[in-house]
Amino acid sequence: MNQVLHIVKSLGRGGAEMLLQETLKQHDRSRFEFHYIYFLPWKNQMVEGLEKAGGTVHNFPAKNNMVIMLQARKIANYIRKHKIELVHCHLPWAGFVGRIVHKMTGIPVIYSEHNKQERYHAITKTINKLTFNWQNKVIAVSADVADSIQTNIHPKIPVQTILNGVDTAYFQRKPDEGLALRKELGVNPSSIIIGTIAVFRFQKRLKEWIDVFKLLEAKNPGIRGIIVGDGILNEEIRAYLKEQGMEGKILMPGLKTNVIPWLSAMDIFMMTSSFEGLPIALLEAMSMECVVVCTDAGGIKELIRNQQDGFLVPVDQWKDIILPLEMLISDPGLMKNYAAQARQRVVESFSMKAMVQQTEAVYFSIIKPD
Repeated sequence: MNQVLHIVKSLGRGGAEMLLQETLKQHDRSRFEFHYIYFLPWKNQMVEGLEKAGGTVHNFPAKNNMVIMLQARKIANYIRKHKIELVHCHLPWAGFVGRIVHKMTGIPVIYSEHNKQERYHAITKTINKLTFNWQNKVIAVSADVADSIQTNIHPKIPVQTILNGVDTAYFQRKPDEGLALRKELGVNPSSIIIGTIAVFRFQKRLKEWIDVFKLLEAKNPGIRGIIVGDGILNEEIRAYLKEQGMEGKILMPGLKTNVIPWLSAMDIFMMTSSFEGLPIALLEAMSMECVVVCTDAGGIKELIRNQQDGFLVPVDQWKDIILPLEMLISDPGLMKNYAAQARQRVVESFSMKAMVQQTEAVYFSIIKPD
């Protein structure tokens, strides 16, 4: 059985971290055994799910990026002890330490890139460029991300695009759970709920999200909003919500590992992001028949065909997102049609099964199957 080690900075509920859990359920476990190393001990929401799915998870504690880099020798020892044949790194700092481990051990390393190079901090971008060829292959989660790599790095190693996927059999709408949650929250069963799920980072533009909702709610007093998640901007976003007088109208329940009841309660999934890779939360929302209204950031425009699978507006014209929202709220039949089309889109073109099969093909191109 081939031993594969995933290295990731944290196992909180971010998109890349969620993919680790969901892909593990789909992998051919007769051919692969998976190990996981993460560094930030307080971001561990995915650990239980990975272990239940059969993964071996270890935390190598590191309080900052520099300490992560100092874990290279410990990782190399783990690789030797457990006869790891391939290392798969996710996100920049895990990628950096993985490349050092590659230099130390000669073990093949691949790296999944989830973002455009232009969006990284100057230091991160510089280190990425300097070390990029210290690995065997790179997987880009969208064509937009792959183009950014080619433009900014000009790599000498292969870069392959494998689009993110979602487990459409698991992420199916459960109306009873949605109604139960509405009752628990005190939301009228007939109210339209506009929601999102996000890590609270600046690129998600959650203040702008609140601004759009406030304008919409002024004309449609019965609607409600839900922002599920947490992150470094949590206190700032909550303070802004209060400042805008939206407490009680926009609910912020915090981080939720099980998002199915929340997506089942939502009618519309709205994203106001300034940049994205190919968001997992958006794929999950579409699979669960939420109507999607988003900015056309990054890989989102590869997923949503405007006015066919959902609605897109240009990133710098985020205020215009209110226009399709108003149209949808006024036409329940239109909302129903777009909800069905959203699910059909991911079922046909963004399945987790296809993503895992392509990823395993990459693995076998580098290591020989048993």
